Amino acid sequence: MNKSSANKLQDLQYFGEFGGVNPSISDSSTYTFLSAKTMFDTFEGNTEGCYLYSRHSSPSNLYLGEALAAIEGTETANVYASGMGAISAVIMQLCDAGDHIVSSRTIYGGTYALLKNFVKKFAIDTSFVDITSLEIIEQAITAKTKMIYCESVSNPLLEVADIQALALLAKKYNLPLVVDNTFSPLSIKPVALGADIVIHSLTKFINGTSDCVAGAVCGTAEFCLSLKDVNNGAGMLLGSTLDSLRAASILKNMRTLHIRMQQHSKNALFLAQKFEADGYRVVYPGLTSHSGHETMLKLMDASYGFGGLMTLDVGSLENANGLMELMQEKKLGYLAVSLGFYKTLFSAPGTSTSSEIPMEEQLAMGLSNGLIRFSIGLDNDIERTYQIMKDCMTYLEITPEKIISA
Repeated sequence: MNKSSANKLQDLQYFGEFGGVNPSISDSSTYTFLSAKTMFDTFEGNTEGCYLYSRHSSPSNLYLGEALAAIEGTETANVYASGMGAISAVIMQLCDAGDHIVSSRTIYGGTYALLKNFVKKFAIDTSFVDITSLEIIEQAITAKTKMIYCESVSNPLLEVADIQALALLAKKYNLPLVVDNTFSPLSIKPVALGADIVIHSLTKFINGTSDCVAGAVCGTAEFCLSLKDVNNGAGMLLGSTLDSLRAASILKNMRTLHIRMQQHSKNALFLAQKFEADGYRVVYPGLTSHSGHETMLKLMDASYGFGGLMTLDVGSLENANGLMELMQEKKLGYLAVSLGFYKTLFSAPGTSTSSEIPMEEQLAMGLSNGLIRFSIGLDNDIERTYQIMKDCMTYLEITPEKIISA
């Protein structure tokens, strides 16, 4: 019988050094060898299981990596000091000067800037495409293409990538499909759908407490080892490995991920349905009106719902800023970037997390000035939350009729 991702995570059981129910934290930057020959072999990459230096790996990072591999169904996983550290390592490991990447156009602003601006310094070019159109994606592939990159649910427009179809296309051209699954841990399992490499910003839902920045790469043992190679591993040489203390903290938080994702999704679906019924322009994959709703139904594990992210277009940046400031004043959440926190977080991505994308490109992809991205929290009484949000909108005279007329 196939075990669910949550059960696989639950079945990972470690004992601390003195019998603790949490594994001991390896608070050390370097590790001793009883044999000089073993040290040499480790530097040569011939000794798996030996610890060399915390930039390479550590026992605490290994524990967290095993937990991430369990939920994503991969052979192993490496952990990094940020999601961008993970993404950068993968790109630099797979691509050389003169290579080409096909990427979704609706991705996190930092990833967009990395692909659009920074890797050009190394003569790596990127084509940004509509990831929901297989025809457009295939047309963008060239002899120099080295990967297809997408987000399972995109940031911030919440487009749903058909990972099964993308995987078949990638295999047709012998390309790796790299998927950022930050928005949909547990609910979507990209590797089971045919993806090759899964990336996470652990900062978000997986950690869930907005107290650290971290990332992960989940994949084959061969690929993850190549990232740690002392001679040409991008993860090792770029120095983006996660600190052991943070790895231990995230591992503990992961034990409640399945419960948190269910509540995030339940609350987000409730609010999305309410505001859509009120006539507002809401985007949420759980709504039948969402263009990717049927695709997500096909891909997802329904136990964890459609995720905790929704967007609401209130017509203008002035409306968006006024509403966010008032909601924060009413203690509904925080006007802050990021997501996955137990309180609701909201921001206008066009002027924050997607500001790296030029305005004309934002408008072309449908990212309007009045769009607010909500990471819905774990509120116990979501009906109360809805009513307070609605009162804030009424007070500011943000009505569907005025938004449409504007």
